[in-house]
Amino acid sequence: MISTNGPLFTGNDWDFDTIRRIHDACEAIAGPELGLSWYPNQIEIITAEQMLDAYASIGMPLFYKHWSFGKHFAQHEAGYRRGLMGLAYEIVINSDPCISYIMEENTATMQTLVIAHAAFGHNHFFKNNYLFRQWTDAEGILDYLEFAKTFISRCEERYGHNAVEAVLDAAHALMNQGVHRYPRKKRPDLSSEQRRERERQEHQERMYNDLWRTLPAKAQAGKPDPQAERRRALLELPQENILYFLEKAAPRLQPWQREILRIVRHVAQYFYPQRQTKVMNEGCATYNHYRIMTRLSETGQINEAAYLEFLQSHTNVIRQPTYDDRHYGGHNPYAIGFAMMTDIARICTEPTEEDRAWFPDIAGSGDAMGVLRDVWANYRDESFIAQFLSPRLMRQLRLFHVTDDPDKPELRVEAIHDERGYRRLRRAFARQYDVAWLDPDIEVIDVDLEGDRKLILHHKVLNRVLLNKDDAARVLQHLADLWGYDVLMKEVDTATGTVLKEHTASARPTFF
Repeated sequence: MISTNGPLFTGNDWDFDTIRRIHDACEAIAGPELGLSWYPNQIEIITAEQMLDAYASIGMPLFYKHWSFGKHFAQHEAGYRRGLMGLAYEIVINSDPCISYIMEENTATMQTLVIAHAAFGHNHFFKNNYLFRQWTDAEGILDYLEFAKTFISRCEERYGHNAVEAVLDAAHALMNQGVHRYPRKKRPDLSSEQRRERERQEHQERMYNDLWRTLPAKAQAGKPDPQAERRRALLELPQENILYFLEKAAPRLQPWQREILRIVRHVAQYFYPQRQTKVMNEGCATYNHYRIMTRLSETGQINEAAYLEFLQSHTNVIRQPTYDDRHYGGHNPYAIGFAMMTDIARICTEPTEEDRAWFPDIAGSGDAMGVLRDVWANYRDESFIAQFLSPRLMRQLRLFHVTDDPDKPELRVEAIHDERGYRRLRRAFARQYDVAWLDPDIEVIDVDLEGDRKLILHHKVLNRVLLNKDDAARVLQHLADLWGYDVLMKEVDTATGTVLKEHTASARPTFF
């Protein structure tokens, strides 16, 4: 039952009792009315400097030290002090309990907004979306981060700061290529990592000794080499997760260096679902905070002044500058997500004939929240946009598709607002959120087991887009340092199989 015994607060001031009342009021709407489910909430009040520190360490409450985090902190602090950037009102952690960090400088209204947005909107999405259920261990992540921080600190004391930093630099350079893109047999169990560390090291050392104890003799031409085939099987080739491959098979890495690669790999995997669900995650949180704040206003729990303050902030968050606006910086995930969630609710309750033709399964169903909860649970950005972006919303957003072919002197309009154009436009827009198009597809293909142990990789080139030469050289150098031998990467056209370009790097003897 929702309380209507007057406002939760008056004015801008708040205390911890106010925060508790706000949380309980939001909970009374999020559960019974919206049907949300969430992890237990833990709300932490932090200062502006602590928020900047959270920015620098990619938003994690417990994290190991690295020079790049200090660099980011200095950049963000300088921008904030000069008034060139604002700070987020909150940061939320996908953990159980779900931790929401809120700024002590926020007004009471903004605290209500961020609790509705993070503690219930993001929290529901973290708990229920299939990618997060599949790839992350919310119960174990905080304990694992504490273990990782302690482990790396011990390594710095034992092996030296420079040695640890060199491994971290190389691992961070390969972070985007350190994820499994397809489900593994076993769900991650981060809480047991510390207990299993010694057993894992003993097992890996046995495998490394068996794998690398001798250089094999060169097989006769035309005859299969059973020993080489066995070693390729042990190496699990081809392998898309480069950090995983190095952790398991790099012949010169010490056990502590392998563990650091494992730590960075787990962190990269933790963030992998978030990279695929930015529009949906922010859309879910924004739609739910709008519903909760509106309901609080309707029941008199926040007054008109507070609701107007909320609307001003909400409007700024979902603002989408047009392509010719000097503030345009691409598509705002808050704007796209909120617009699509609102449009789906409209299709469920007030569909047009066009909606019935495009969305026969949900048009007129009358259960907007049921449809939205199903969407939040079972889609990622690319599939969500490909399935639910409506012609009406494309018109409202004034979307169009232009092809910029470097081989042709003019731009070509590929899709306009007609039947064929809507479908083509929706496919093209969805592809912008497809990680298969955003991240280079690089795999470890083979190791020259009969020669100098050269590592061979392939980059599967899509749409004729090659890697940046300088970036590829720098990252490949880090890879060669971790591998300990030469590395060769071939950029291969997926359509023809033609090798378009090759990159090489040799391990630096000073790395170890």
